[in-house]
Amino acid sequence: MKAPFPWKPQDPSKVFQCNEDPEKLDRFYINFLGRGGDTMLADEVKWLAITHKSFDQGRRGFNDRLAFFGRRILTLQTNLALLNSPTTATRTHAGGNPSDDRIPFYHPALEGIENLSSAPVGEILTKERLSALATQVGMREVMRWQPRLVNKLDNSGIDVILTTCMYAVIGAISLHRGGAVANEVAREKILKPLGVS
Repeated sequence: MKAPFPWKPQDPSKVFQCNEDPEKLDRFYINFLGRGGDTMLADEVKWLAITHKSFDQGRRGFNDRLAFFGRRILTLQTNLALLNSPTTATRTHAGGNPSDDRIPFYHPALEGIENLSSAPVGEILTKERLSALATQVGMREVMRWQPRLVNKLDNSGIDVILTTCMYAVIGAISLHRGGAVANEVAREKILKPLGVS
Protein backbone atom coordinates (compact mmCIF):
# COMPACT_ATOMS: atom_id res chain seq x y z
CA MET A 1 0.00 0.00 0.00
CA LYS A 2 1.05 3.52 -0.68
CA ALA A 3 -0.08 6.62 1.14
CA PRO A 4 -1.87 9.21 -1.02
CA PHE A 5 0.88 11.70 -0.18
CA PRO A 6 4.45 11.30 1.09
CA TRP A 7 4.74 11.62 4.85
CA LYS A 8 8.34 12.79 4.57
CA PRO A 9 9.56 15.43 2.09
CA GLN A 10 11.82 13.91 -0.54
CA ASP A 11 15.43 15.08 -0.74
CA PRO A 12 15.98 16.61 -4.22
CA SER A 13 19.53 15.22 -4.31
CA LYS A 14 18.17 11.66 -4.06
CA VAL A 15 15.65 11.93 -6.89
CA PHE A 16 16.42 9.57 -9.77
CA GLN A 17 14.51 9.86 -13.04
CA CYS A 18 13.74 6.67 -14.94
CA ASN A 19 12.57 6.38 -18.50
CA GLU A 20 8.82 6.67 -19.03
CA ASP A 21 8.91 7.16 -22.82
CA PRO A 22 7.61 4.11 -24.75
CA GLU A 23 9.26 5.29 -27.99
CA LYS A 24 12.67 5.32 -26.31
CA LEU A 25 11.98 1.80 -25.03
CA ASP A 26 11.03 0.65 -28.55
CA ARG A 27 14.26 2.14 -29.93
CA PHE A 28 16.21 0.11 -27.37
CA TYR A 29 14.50 -3.14 -28.39
CA ILE A 30 15.12 -2.38 -32.08
CA ASN A 31 18.77 -1.61 -31.32
CA PHE A 32 19.18 -4.79 -29.26
CA LEU A 33 17.05 -7.31 -31.18
CA GLY A 34 17.17 -5.84 -34.68
CA ARG A 35 14.34 -4.92 -37.01
CA GLY A 36 11.00 -5.89 -35.49
CA GLY A 37 12.45 -6.09 -31.99
CA ASP A 38 9.87 -3.61 -30.73
CA THR A 39 7.04 -5.95 -31.74
CA MET A 40 8.58 -9.13 -30.36
CA LEU A 41 7.05 -8.61 -26.89
CA ALA A 42 3.81 -7.12 -25.64
CA ASP A 43 4.06 -3.59 -24.24
CA GLU A 44 3.54 -4.66 -20.64
CA VAL A 45 6.20 -7.37 -20.91
CA LYS A 46 8.67 -4.97 -22.54
CA TRP A 47 8.42 -2.73 -19.47
CA LEU A 48 8.48 -5.66 -17.05
CA ALA A 49 11.71 -7.08 -18.52
CA ILE A 50 13.65 -3.88 -17.79
CA THR A 51 12.12 -3.13 -14.36
CA HIS A 52 14.08 -3.96 -11.22
CA LYS A 53 12.35 -4.61 -7.90
CA SER A 54 13.82 -1.40 -6.45
CA PHE A 55 11.65 0.66 -8.83
CA ASP A 56 8.49 1.88 -7.08
CA GLN A 57 9.12 -0.66 -4.28
CA GLY A 58 8.17 -3.47 -6.66
CA ARG A 59 4.50 -2.43 -6.81
CA ARG A 60 4.34 -2.48 -10.61
CA GLY A 61 6.01 -5.87 -10.99
CA PHE A 62 9.66 -6.69 -11.54
CA ASN A 63 11.88 -8.96 -13.60
CA ASP A 64 13.34 -11.49 -11.13
CA ARG A 65 11.45 -14.52 -12.44
CA LEU A 66 12.10 -13.62 -16.07
CA ALA A 67 15.79 -13.17 -15.26
CA PHE A 68 15.98 -16.57 -13.56
CA PHE A 69 14.54 -18.24 -16.65
CA GLY A 70 16.69 -16.22 -19.05
CA ARG A 71 19.85 -17.01 -17.13
CA ARG A 72 19.19 -20.75 -17.50
CA ILE A 73 18.68 -20.34 -21.26
CA LEU A 74 21.83 -18.27 -21.72
CA THR A 75 23.92 -20.66 -19.61
CA LEU A 76 22.69 -23.62 -21.65
CA GLN A 77 23.45 -21.88 -24.95
CA THR A 78 26.93 -20.93 -23.71
CA ASN A 79 27.65 -24.54 -22.73
CA LEU A 80 26.42 -25.79 -26.10
CA ALA A 81 28.54 -23.23 -27.94
CA LEU A 82 31.61 -24.29 -25.96
CA LEU A 83 30.93 -27.98 -26.62
CA ASN A 84 30.57 -27.38 -30.35
CA SER A 85 33.60 -25.13 -30.71
CA PRO A 86 36.83 -26.72 -31.93
CA THR A 87 39.23 -27.94 -29.27
CA THR A 88 42.72 -26.50 -29.09
CA ALA A 89 44.27 -29.18 -26.90
CA THR A 90 45.91 -32.17 -28.54
CA ARG A 91 45.47 -35.65 -27.19
CA THR A 92 48.52 -37.12 -25.51
CA HIS A 93 49.32 -40.37 -23.83
CA ALA A 94 47.79 -41.11 -20.45
CA GLY A 95 49.24 -38.94 -17.72
CA GLY A 96 51.25 -36.90 -20.23
CA ASN A 97 54.17 -39.33 -19.96
CA PRO A 98 55.53 -40.25 -23.43
CA SER A 99 56.94 -43.55 -22.15
CA ASP A 100 53.46 -44.66 -21.03
CA ASP A 101 51.95 -46.67 -23.88
CA ARG A 102 48.34 -46.50 -22.70
CA ILE A 103 45.95 -44.63 -25.01
CA PRO A 104 43.13 -42.63 -23.41
CA PHE A 105 39.54 -43.37 -24.40
CA TYR A 106 38.35 -41.30 -27.35
CA HIS A 107 34.85 -40.75 -28.73
CA PRO A 108 33.75 -37.99 -31.15
CA ALA A 109 30.83 -37.00 -28.91
CA LEU A 110 33.26 -36.15 -26.11
CA GLU A 111 35.57 -34.04 -28.26
CA GLY A 112 34.46 -30.59 -27.03
CA ILE A 113 34.26 -31.52 -23.35
CA GLU A 114 37.70 -30.00 -22.68
CA ASN A 115 36.35 -26.58 -23.65
CA LEU A 116 34.03 -26.58 -20.64
CA SER A 117 36.96 -26.72 -18.24
CA SER A 118 39.34 -24.44 -20.15
CA ALA A 119 36.76 -21.64 -20.55
CA PRO A 120 34.08 -22.04 -17.87
CA VAL A 121 30.73 -20.31 -18.26
CA GLY A 122 31.40 -18.24 -15.15
CA GLU A 123 34.27 -16.50 -16.94
CA ILE A 124 32.27 -15.85 -20.09
CA LEU A 125 28.99 -14.59 -18.59
CA THR A 126 30.45 -12.18 -16.04
CA LYS A 127 28.45 -9.19 -14.89
CA GLU A 128 31.14 -6.87 -16.26
CA ARG A 129 30.95 -8.30 -19.79
CA LEU A 130 27.16 -8.50 -19.85
CA SER A 131 26.69 -5.01 -18.41
CA ALA A 132 29.14 -3.58 -20.97
CA LEU A 133 27.10 -5.19 -23.74
CA ALA A 134 23.85 -3.89 -22.21
CA THR A 135 25.30 -0.38 -22.03
CA GLN A 136 26.44 -0.66 -25.64
CA VAL A 137 22.92 -1.46 -26.87
CA GLY A 138 21.37 1.33 -24.76
CA MET A 139 19.79 -0.50 -21.84
CA ARG A 140 21.26 1.88 -19.27
CA GLU A 141 19.03 4.72 -20.52
CA VAL A 142 15.74 2.78 -20.43
CA MET A 143 15.87 0.41 -17.46
CA ARG A 144 13.78 1.28 -14.43
CA TRP A 145 15.37 1.05 -10.98
CA GLN A 146 16.12 3.13 -7.91
CA PRO A 147 19.84 3.33 -7.08
CA ARG A 148 20.95 3.53 -3.48
CA LEU A 149 23.44 6.30 -4.31
CA VAL A 150 22.07 8.51 -7.09
CA ASN A 151 25.42 10.14 -7.83
CA LYS A 152 27.42 6.87 -7.75
CA LEU A 153 25.66 4.34 -9.97
CA ASP A 154 28.63 1.97 -10.04
CA ASN A 155 28.61 1.76 -6.24
CA SER A 156 24.85 1.17 -6.33
CA GLY A 157 25.31 -2.03 -8.35
CA ILE A 158 24.34 -0.95 -11.85
CA ASP A 159 26.32 -3.87 -13.36
CA VAL A 160 24.15 -6.40 -11.54
CA ILE A 161 20.94 -4.59 -12.54
CA LEU A 162 21.98 -4.44 -16.22
CA THR A 163 22.90 -8.14 -16.19
CA THR A 164 19.56 -9.03 -14.59
CA CYS A 165 17.71 -7.05 -17.25
CA MET A 166 19.64 -8.82 -20.04
CA TYR A 167 18.64 -12.19 -18.62
CA ALA A 168 15.04 -11.02 -18.18
CA VAL A 169 14.73 -10.00 -21.84
CA ILE A 170 15.83 -13.51 -22.89
CA GLY A 171 13.37 -15.07 -20.44
CA ALA A 172 10.52 -12.88 -21.70
CA ILE A 173 11.26 -13.77 -25.32
CA SER A 174 11.24 -17.45 -24.43
CA LEU A 175 7.87 -17.22 -22.73
CA HIS A 176 6.23 -15.17 -25.49
CA ARG A 177 7.95 -16.36 -28.65
CA GLY A 178 9.17 -19.83 -27.71
CA GLY A 179 12.43 -21.48 -26.88
CA ALA A 180 13.77 -21.60 -30.45
CA VAL A 181 13.53 -17.82 -30.83
CA ALA A 182 15.05 -17.23 -27.39
CA ASN A 183 17.94 -19.59 -28.18
CA GLU A 184 18.59 -17.77 -31.45
CA VAL A 185 18.52 -14.35 -29.74
CA ALA A 186 20.85 -15.60 -27.00
CA ARG A 187 23.34 -16.91 -29.56
CA GLU A 188 23.20 -14.03 -32.04
CA LYS A 189 22.62 -10.98 -29.84
CA ILE A 190 24.55 -11.88 -26.68
CA LEU A 191 27.04 -14.70 -27.22
CA LYS A 192 28.31 -13.63 -30.64
CA PRO A 193 29.13 -10.05 -29.47
CA LEU A 194 30.88 -11.60 -26.45
CA GLY A 195 33.07 -13.65 -28.81
CA VAL A 196 31.44 -17.05 -28.22
CA SER A 197 30.18 -18.85 -31.30
